[in-house]
Amino acid sequence: MEASNEAAGPEASPSRSGKAAQQDLTSGPIGKTLILFTLPVLGSNVLHSLNGTANAAWVSHVLGPAALTATSNANNILFLMLGAVFGVSMAANLMIAQSVGARDTAKAKTVVGTSTLFFLALSLSVGIGGFLMTPAVLDAMGTPADARGDAVTYLRVIFAAMPFMYFFSFVMMAMRGAGDSKTPFYFSLAAVGLDIVLNPILITGFGPAPRLGIGGSAAATLISQTVVLFAMIAHLYRSDSVLVLSAAEWRRMRPDLAVLKTLLVKGMPMAMHMLVVSGAAVVMISYVNAYGSQTAAAYGAALQLWTYVQMPAMALGAAVSSMAAQNVGAGRMDRVDRVAVLGALFAVAFTGLPVLLIYAIEPIALLLFLPPGSPSAPIAMHINAIALWGFIPFGVAFVFAGVVRATGAVIAPLLAMVVSLWVVRIPFAHLLTPAWGADAVWWSFPLGSFVTLVLAGGYYVWGGWRTSSLMPAPPRGAAPDTGQATPAVAPAARVD
Repeated sequence: MEASNEAAGPEASPSRSGKAAQQDLTSGPIGKTLILFTLPVLGSNVLHSLNGTANAAWVSHVLGPAALTATSNANNILFLMLGAVFGVSMAANLMIAQSVGARDTAKAKTVVGTSTLFFLALSLSVGIGGFLMTPAVLDAMGTPADARGDAVTYLRVIFAAMPFMYFFSFVMMAMRGAGDSKTPFYFSLAAVGLDIVLNPILITGFGPAPRLGIGGSAAATLISQTVVLFAMIAHLYRSDSVLVLSAAEWRRMRPDLAVLKTLLVKGMPMAMHMLVVSGAAVVMISYVNAYGSQTAAAYGAALQLWTYVQMPAMALGAAVSSMAAQNVGAGRMDRVDRVAVLGALFAVAFTGLPVLLIYAIEPIALLLFLPPGSPSAPIAMHINAIALWGFIPFGVAFVFAGVVRATGAVIAPLLAMVVSLWVVRIPFAHLLTPAWGADAVWWSFPLGSFVTLVLAGGYYVWGGWRTSSLMPAPPRGAAPDTGQATPAVAPAARVD
């Protein structure tokens, strides 16, 4: 970006490519914009889930159950590592969105420069450290002996891919923060497609490719993420995106302490959110396992369906965060509230429809995960009858949390999740199991969802998130009083 454009400060255009109007989330019809922004995010989530399913199928059918166990153990570590970096990526996403919304190109580029350096250092540290500690980590997990060798091979290649995976995630989130959800979807499609094609080739050594066994599955991820990452960066430079730095702007790679502080202070609670959810899931599985393999298989099948039911809400949560953050940066708190209301309504519809569809075709849907006539199928249907509809209030709560985070208020959503999962859901299941049996576990899911909705919705209506600050400099623009809380622009920013 030329010096003259940077000198314009907050009024500078977010892009010289002429595409800014297509990526502006601060004007136009909110409902249509939100849906069009959400659909590519949802598509990306579905693609990655299908990719995981396809990879697991190849490993299982070609290499056997021990290899599948190895990948399952290694993927637990992978998901933990990706979940930890998710919060920092989201913090960068929100800072970029606020800067773009405020038309502050210089600030957006400062965030990009500092975040790039931060992610390079973090990903290299995790990759090298994880590669060296892989055997010890798998031993600590109690990985079965017959799967340990494959797990070491697989996880070490994954750790070698970690720098590219981390940076891939960061660039995807940054583009969404700048208002573009379609381009990340297209590159996700390319990465997933390449991964699916390379998996059987590298596992079996098809044609001139070497036979790498289980290492081939991980190598497919490494190659696909790396190739598509560089293609994505090249596209950003060709389109003259606000997210790229010219040679004259490389000075912005120097760490900006304020941006670094925000990445850590705001990013870590969002990362903790993922860990809180993952930890609670492990506890719930331990309760389920106590009822035997048939119930555990039924719960596993139900979980597979729940994954797809939750996807629309998760995509909406990511979309409303980016959209709300741009409007916060523009000082349009009136639009932020409308984003929240419409997002909540869409969450009811987009989550309710797959719930109704599953109830309508449940016996057929369960055949995807359970063999015909399986005694686990009636148990899975009983589980869904109690718990599946509870994801509708969860979806609404996810939207409210996404809007609240757009201002930098990240502690309240974390506390809401801690209370709903660790203070309500898990104790409820534990204390009522003697009287209700497994039903105590199933009823704990909708109960936890309702508690999450009450806490997230209550904080949205009455909490002080409108006075929170993500970055040291307040967003430009006047913010009208909504009548629900303190006006958005206050003399002192509240730290959440």
